Amino acid sequence: MKRSIGLWQLVGFAATSLGGTILHFLYEWLGEAVWIAPFSGVNESTWEHMKLLFWPMFIFAIVQSFFFRDREYFLCVKLSGILLGIILIPVIFYTYNGVVGKSPDWLNIAIFFVCAAIAYIYEMRLFGTGKLRCRSQKWAVIALCAIALLFIVFTFVTPEIGIFKDPLTGTYGIES
Repeated sequence: MKRSIGLWQLVGFAATSLGGTILHFLYEWLGEAVWIAPFSGVNESTWEHMKLLFWPMFIFAIVQSFFFRDREYFLCVKLSGILLGIILIPVIFYTYNGVVGKSPDWLNIAIFFVCAAIAYIYEMRLFGTGKLRCRSQKWAVIALCAIALLFIVFTFVTPEIGIFKDPLTGTYGIES
């Protein structure tokens, strides 16, 4: 399984889909436990849905890295895929809502899965072509850690801008 990138990406998509779905409900299932809040959805904001994609992809990238140590550009590919996935969520969501109006829940759910699929397909293409080169894997690690830190910090210190606003309650971050 070490070299079968297509299979790895399919497993990654499945793990991200399952992990993101579980994380969507985990905060509530655990009685709003503060320790799980940085990793799970604490409300229905777009930011929280981006978090649901980030953490499973990030964790899968860590696992996958043990099998792809010899690829000098591995972490840069993973960073590119994760960035694409988390950026596509608000782009698709706000574009659709701007054109059509309020989207049904099934479409919001589908957006998550589509973004995950696109991210993993994009990574597979980058792995296949080998065209993506990065100057330093260290910068990819720093960028991934910075993104992780933002998801953690903004869970507790939430900016009061639209992407962080829960459309159901009008609140930001963890409700007090």
